[in-house]
Amino acid sequence: MEVWQGAVLGILQGITEWLPISSEGQGMIAMINWLGIPPADAFSFSISLHLGTMMAVLIRFRHEFRGIVREIDSKLTRTVVVSTFFTGVTGIPFYLLFTESFTGGKQSTVLIGLLLVLTGLLLRFRGTASRGTKDMTLLDMAVLGLVQGFSILPGVSRSGTTLTVLLMRGIRQEDALMISFIISVPAVLGAIVLDGSIGALPLLTAAAMLVSSFIVGYLTMDLMIRFAKDVSFSRFCMALGLLTLILALSL
Repeated sequence: MEVWQGAVLGILQGITEWLPISSEGQGMIAMINWLGIPPADAFSFSISLHLGTMMAVLIRFRHEFRGIVREIDSKLTRTVVVSTFFTGVTGIPFYLLFTESFTGGKQSTVLIGLLLVLTGLLLRFRGTASRGTKDMTLLDMAVLGLVQGFSILPGVSRSGTTLTVLLMRGIRQEDALMISFIISVPAVLGAIVLDGSIGALPLLTAAAMLVSSFIVGYLTMDLMIRFAKDVSFSRFCMALGLLTLILALSL
């Protein structure tokens, strides 16, 4: 992979991370069908791409993270710890399932398309939001973590599924957005450690991916979040999934 290609993938990650269309899935589609990268490597590289946008989240929500460190017994800290544990419960098995079962480019692209359609269907559901972060129960945290674990699969939008589940559980949208982004940090770190392949990329290419995804992600975060609030992505995500399926079947 060339340096400029890594930078383009980082830009793609920086924009799509904040939209409920699975940035991991979009990155893999680009790598498999544009760069001809094998699915296993594309899967690993798409995980590594999240490092830059994770750093953007750390800076954007630095006050909240500072509060988590200072107030170990706070409800937000408990939410992060409990949800992260349950993310591993579903995330690790599905990571192993994908890496061992989906080795063909066409097969992987079909899976991504199907999961995008499934994500679009999930985005159609909304609850009556009336509770805040302090009202989160252990059940809320566990369900949130279990759902986030599914997003290790390319095509399942982490932000879209976690936000939808929080809204369905009655959490207000402002709090749901903040929680969704904050719990992504330990999940991304865990996925990168589990995968352990970020060092497989050439140093300059990895740096280009990291820097471009961080800069674009930080600059577009608020804009993309506002855009996602105003636009229904359910049909868009399903249409994108169907287009992906057509692409896969035409290969």
